[in-house]
Amino acid sequence: MSKDKNEVNVLDELSKGACMGRDAIHFILDKVEDDALKRELDNQYNKYRKIQDRIEELYPEYSNKEPHKTSAMNKAMTWYGIEMKTLTDKSTSKIAELLLEGTNMGIIEGRKLLNHKDVNENIHSLIQEYVDMQEDAVEKLKQFL
Repeated sequence: MSKDKNEVNVLDELSKGACMGRDAIHFILDKVEDDALKRELDNQYNKYRKIQDRIEELYPEYSNKEPHKTSAMNKAMTWYGIEMKTLTDKSTSKIAELLLEGTNMGIIEGRKLLNHKDVNENIHSLIQEYVDMQEDAVEKLKQFL
């Protein structure tokens, strides 16, 4: 696999992860009653947006296409999953638990990229920023369990 192809794959994976994080926060925000959790989710949403902005800045160096985003089907499945899992329990603790599950999946994917992808320093630092942001989010979300 060519170096540029590898960079594009990593940026696409990060883009999908950032989109999924934003989608989940967007879909769950109207269920959140705790003001402190709302503020934290707004903060996380903005961090995902900043990561997405950095991906969009770097992407043209490696490809003339657009970074991958989550598909309509994935968005629908995320929404449906949130709806089903909060049908009988919309507590702050349940919402924090759902978000922690998703965030941990993002950390796992990010760590795999860090450990197994040979990429340039700009992309490596972006993966690290993504993982650090999500690990920080986990620590903050734990307070709401």
